Amino acid sequence: MGVLRDEDFFNGQGANDPAFSARDRINRAPKSLGFVLLEPTLQLTSAGHKLLTSRRTDEVFLRQMLKFQVPSPYHKPTNKAAEFCVKPYLEMLRLVRTMGTLNFDELQMFGMQLTNYHDFGNIVKKIEQFRIAKAQHVGSYRNFKTEYLNSELRRIYNERIQRGETKTRESNDASLDNFLRTQSSNMRDYADACFRYLRITGLVNVSHVGKSLSLVPERIADVDYILQNVNREPVFVEDSAAYTAYLGNADLPRLLTDDRQMLEDKIRAEFPSVSIAASASLDELKDFLADLLEQRKNQSIIEQVAEIKNYRQYNEIQEIYDKIEKKEIFDAPLMLEWNTWRAMTMLDGGDIQSNFNFDDYGQPLSTAAGNMSDIVCDYGDYMVCVEVTMASGQKQYEMEGEPVTRHLGKLKKESGKPCYCLFVAPTINDACVSHFFALHHINLAMYGGKSTIIPLPLQVFRKMVEDSYKSSYTPNPQHIRNFFEASNDFARTCGSEVEWYEKIKEKALHWLE
Repeated sequence: MGVLRDEDFFNGQGANDPAFSARDRINRAPKSLGFVLLEPTLQLTSAGHKLLTSRRTDEVFLRQMLKFQVPSPYHKPTNKAAEFCVKPYLEMLRLVRTMGTLNFDELQMFGMQLTNYHDFGNIVKKIEQFRIAKAQHVGSYRNFKTEYLNSELRRIYNERIQRGETKTRESNDASLDNFLRTQSSNMRDYADACFRYLRITGLVNVSHVGKSLSLVPERIADVDYILQNVNREPVFVEDSAAYTAYLGNADLPRLLTDDRQMLEDKIRAEFPSVSIAASASLDELKDFLADLLEQRKNQSIIEQVAEIKNYRQYNEIQEIYDKIEKKEIFDAPLMLEWNTWRAMTMLDGGDIQSNFNFDDYGQPLSTAAGNMSDIVCDYGDYMVCVEVTMASGQKQYEMEGEPVTRHLGKLKKESGKPCYCLFVAPTINDACVSHFFALHHINLAMYGGKSTIIPLPLQVFRKMVEDSYKSSYTPNPQHIRNFFEASNDFARTCGSEVEWYEKIKEKALHWLE
């Protein structure tokens, strides 16, 4: 766990029980998806080796997710559980293909009920009935959805409710309302995980604004091949050795891209101007396609940046912030990072680099890894790291206080330049204000000396973006530096963190004056 904590990608602390924390990170998804074996000793499977060495990790994840099944020697439902007979991710792909699009609420309410693939047709009918009822409903959608979901939950758990078994592990409250809220929350968490795992495969698009899944048009043929060729029936349920060998096999199941002719057809369809070397092996062709996809992604990002710098995306950036604040968007932490990268790119003339991940089409895929800033802005003779968070209250301070300071210190050390930090969140916790004010004064060698970190509420930052848009001239890096130096001046002259925070917010509202 100590080694893991030092890695750039690590999120969390693992401090209370390091041994438990380490085990917890290896004996769930890594085991369930066939990347590791825990017995007789901890070891990688061939799929695990492939995950570490392949350039095409989306393909590796896809194969393993298509094999994930319940029941299995790893997953044996209890007597109280539903009758499982399903490969969940296979059926979710089938559901998206069948319905065209699948929004988050539909996945939560109905997709999570697909515990047996024989019930697929019934689930489709339920979604169709829900869509009709939704179209006919007049009034609050939120209330409509809550009532509809509670009705489904009462039906699912009817026998348990009739027996009065409504107490949950999380609470001593045995009321029906609390029971329904808990089950609804559980289904939401499962649906959220399903969204994220399906996104990793590269087969689906996520509309963060509409909170929906759809197939990537260029990958529909891949999905159809999977749905036609991957067996829906769970296998080796009672044979642990056979199941372990099957699950850990990095070459199963076969995908469309495992067929050379189909792979060549796919390359020609997506990139008609390229030439395919006749002597290339199948793996070389797959790497060739990966290179082409990477080039397309980079070109898409370059085009995005050009549009952003020309202020063409200003209205969309502000609309996304509106939806984030109203909680009308899927994966708000990722969208806050992506949108703030766009805002910083538009704000001034620096070289603005994101540390979150893009998909093959230049759209946001996942948030920045641990131990690095969300966004790094290079202005030539100085640098700024930008940290964003959806966390609020005391949790904000606990999650962000030390890491933000550490990221800034790391940037100072690596760049050898003066560095500042901007911390943006929908609301700023008082403990964060006090912490960042104090760091203006404390000379800590491990963080590269005194730390200039400015916390700003999202609404104030949005006003800075608006001022940049409305300005008759394009702001330059000196405007940004003046803002951070003003924070240093205020920290020296203000008698408290409260006075400093009010002054820096006021300065932000007039940063171009």
